[in-house]
Amino acid sequence: MDLLSERIKNMVESSTLAMAAKAREMKQKGFDVISLSLGEPDFKTPKHIQEGAKKAIDDGKYFSYAPVNGYLDLREAISEKFKKENELNYAPDQIVVSNGAKQSIANLFLALLDPGDEVIIYAPYWVSYSALVELAEGKCVLIKGDIKDDFKANADQLKAAITDKTKAVIFSSPCNPTGSVFTREDFEAMAQVLSAHPEIIVIADEIYELINFAGAHVSIGSLPGMEHRTVTVNGFAKGFAMTGWRVGYIGAPLWLAKAANKIQGQITSANCSIAQRAALTALTSPKEASKAMANAYYQRRQLVYDLLKKIPGVEVNMPQGAFYFFPDVSSYFGKKEIHNAADLCIYLLEESHVSLVSGEGFGEPNCLRLSYAASEEHLKMALARITKALEKLI
Repeated sequence: MDLLSERIKNMVESSTLAMAAKAREMKQKGFDVISLSLGEPDFKTPKHIQEGAKKAIDDGKYFSYAPVNGYLDLREAISEKFKKENELNYAPDQIVVSNGAKQSIANLFLALLDPGDEVIIYAPYWVSYSALVELAEGKCVLIKGDIKDDFKANADQLKAAITDKTKAVIFSSPCNPTGSVFTREDFEAMAQVLSAHPEIIVIADEIYELINFAGAHVSIGSLPGMEHRTVTVNGFAKGFAMTGWRVGYIGAPLWLAKAANKIQGQITSANCSIAQRAALTALTSPKEASKAMANAYYQRRQLVYDLLKKIPGVEVNMPQGAFYFFPDVSSYFGKKEIHNAADLCIYLLEESHVSLVSGEGFGEPNCLRLSYAASEEHLKMALARITKALEKLI
């Protein structure tokens, strides 16, 4: 007897986590696998943030349940950060702290969507966007950018995708998986289209805000007419190397923040109390460690770009943020049982012992994602192995 719900049977497994699991299995068998599949900084959480957590433990005041939407002082610090750094005016009661930005986004879709409601997703997109929309019984409508346009869909595509069932639009900037960054001009064109549809909510995922090589970060919610309809999603995992601490947050219209808080109260309640104290330390301290990490990613980006450009048949652009490349590898399809990017990733894992992720789960089956959140030594070694393995397919 099959007792599982149709919901779980229809849900796809996260392609990034699935590939990471395969890489771990090979490592356990003794293979020297270089993993470039997970979007995880290779840096440790900065020492001063660790000390903030230790102090909270020593103080002995943070062992009880926290408020569902997060401690007030943390929400006040987030509110101040939004004002100073993003020109966004979210009051503390418009902020909800969650167990990572992934839960923040899940809360939003569960709060917003009824069966059949549509969400326009800028593609390529982070793998969980579509899964979470479908979990909430919504429908994904993809608008896709090409590599020649740095993978950025344009305003005309957005306009054509809007229907009377459109409930929300979601994108990330800097983008996972492409590293693309929307400019102020991009957002102005987007806002112009959306001005005719005030009922559509905009969800801006800014988790990679501190890893931006394109200049000043721009938040779409800061544009005229966008503040009261935009949800800004952010967190501490990427810019502060705090993936395991699981602290994300939103700034949202008050009615939607209350709804997200209501859902979270029934699913997990508050984020870990000690992790919140670490997050407060991160926000209220100088960001020199974050800047140093971003500088390291900048150097690695050039290294990987130069090495990828040398590989025949690999089409690559220069990403403007985050820590990913998203090369088009379709020229290798049809060679030696390689039918798609998923096959190629399996081939590279088995042949070169390098773990990458197929672009199919990100909405672009011609590409694969390579994370350069790894040491320069490992990146050079990985690219040499990949080059050698691909030569065997030519």
